[in-house]
Amino acid sequence: MSLTPSNMLSLGNKMPDFVLPEPAKNSAKYSTSQIAEDHSVVVAFICNHCPYVIHLADWLSMLAIDYQDKKVTIIGINSNDVENYPADSPQNMVAEVTLRGYVFPYLYDETQEVAKEFQAACTPDFYLFNSERQLVYRGQFDDSRPGNGKPITGSDLRAAINATLVGEAPDSEQKPSIGCNIKWKR
Repeated sequence: MSLTPSNMLSLGNKMPDFVLPEPAKNSAKYSTSQIAEDHSVVVAFICNHCPYVIHLADWLSMLAIDYQDKKVTIIGINSNDVENYPADSPQNMVAEVTLRGYVFPYLYDETQEVAKEFQAACTPDFYLFNSERQLVYRGQFDDSRPGNGKPITGSDLRAAINATLVGEAPDSEQKPSIGCNIKWKR
């Protein structure tokens, strides 16, 4: 397992548009044009097999439920090479949605082009865009990591989301996420 930090993109970057299949919905296409204009957007690069994602997956599911009726859209994207990492296959993504109770779209980026547009580096990797689709947060879920004994709270991401919900900018002091590198195709 290779520890990789997220790329700390410049705040203010515009959210890339994308259209990706959602395996749990018979690979129906999900497009950024479906996101309500007045919503902030959390894009989480996740996968099924990474121990860093597994560590917080149930908490990510709870976070999504907590914000389900607020003006926040949460999207999960799996960009891993499934040929070399079959645990991340679309079929296993469907099982993951059921296991975790994800209430958000969990999309498959087979070409890895969306991950490249976001400059995603690791799983998990979190991006928060305000309703103008400007990047206002990029970084960690919280300080918890597998084996470090710190409780999983989602405090960093929650604080950023809560700030956007009241029209404020999240704290500019943001810590990168740490996880497994995205499994790029060769």
